[in-house]
Amino acid sequence: MADGYAKLAEEARARAWSLPLETLDPSDPELFRADVHWPYFERLRREDPVHHTPDSPYGPYWSVTRYDDIVAVDGNHQVFSSDSEIGGITIFEGTEPRERTSFISLDPPDHDAQRKVVAPMFTTHSVAGMEQLIRERAGKILDELPVGETFDFVDKVSIELTSQMLATLFDFPFEERRLLPRCSDLLLQFDPNASPEQEMARQGEMYSTLTKFTEIWADRAAKAPGDDLISMLAHGDATRKDHDPMRYIGNLILLIVAGSDTTRHSITGALVALNRNPDAYARLRANPALLASAVPEIIRWQSPVAHMRRTALADTEIGGKSIRKGEKVIMWYVSGNRDESVIDNPDAFIIDRERPRQHVGFGFGIHRCLGSRLAEMQLRVVWEEMLKRFSFIEMAGEPVRMRNNFVKGYEALPARLVV
Repeated sequence: MADGYAKLAEEARARAWSLPLETLDPSDPELFRADVHWPYFERLRREDPVHHTPDSPYGPYWSVTRYDDIVAVDGNHQVFSSDSEIGGITIFEGTEPRERTSFISLDPPDHDAQRKVVAPMFTTHSVAGMEQLIRERAGKILDELPVGETFDFVDKVSIELTSQMLATLFDFPFEERRLLPRCSDLLLQFDPNASPEQEMARQGEMYSTLTKFTEIWADRAAKAPGDDLISMLAHGDATRKDHDPMRYIGNLILLIVAGSDTTRHSITGALVALNRNPDAYARLRANPALLASAVPEIIRWQSPVAHMRRTALADTEIGGKSIRKGEKVIMWYVSGNRDESVIDNPDAFIIDRERPRQHVGFGFGIHRCLGSRLAEMQLRVVWEEMLKRFSFIEMAGEPVRMRNNFVKGYEALPARLVV
């Protein structure tokens, strides 16, 4: 298993370094599915850290691949816009009216007003108040895993835990909790090369799922304000559905994707990292307190959000390259988190790094992940509970990765318990 992966990685490295630089396009989702995107970004960081791709399935775009340049772009919303009407936050082409989008695809002041509506759910105090419930649910999930049998870690652990957490945050019917990550999956399964029939089927299931959410919104809007996220959105001055139901849907989808994908793919990524670094796994089992630094290292190593897009509002410069007004700029977080000029030995998984929070896994600036504290707490708690129960959780095969260049995650991972 390991030998096969090493051979694939070596072949990818040879291809990445032999391509003419002007034709190098790191956005190919197949690179992420095969987990062979790393040498492409390594080459760009060394030879052309702000790189222009003139032709791709997503149109022309700039790649920003070094840590410091990513921070500079992400921290300058006055020049690099997230506005959905001029492009939004992903590499895909297309625009959306501001009234129908989420706050992550807005610039201040609209961004700030909408984000403020749900921010109370993610304060340090609020997150601390959720820890005992998450610990109880994580323990129950782990206690029901089959011993001595191969099972899908993604389905049985990562998705199940995040589904339960999202259902709690939204006060969503618990028995239908799997609709929440399914909504995220449907959104991320968009494929510009899909057949009309495939796209119609995807949109049909998405519509059916979103209908359920609008029904719940109507119920919460008719009641006194509650302390769940749907009620907050339904009653917030900046987010309620007075103007267009899609304003609510846009923010709901943002919270589902952000609340599900960062955490679930990092939980799975941790198992992959620890299996590929058995010495780190042994040290963590011997000293679970190392989770304090291991958790941010997992986020950095996994980089569950591979990129974010901005659009230049004016002619500007990044890393010595001239960017024209209106051009698409892609911040490759997955590359910035492996930048050897800023992070020591970045390809290594080091659970006691001196500066483990030096990463852009949660973004930077005004759009930094609102739920980062909650994501880290869930990741810490589930691994604390796993370390208590099992001497080892082994990969029983290679992970099946998502064919996606936006969320870097896993569809399945066969695993076995060693108690």
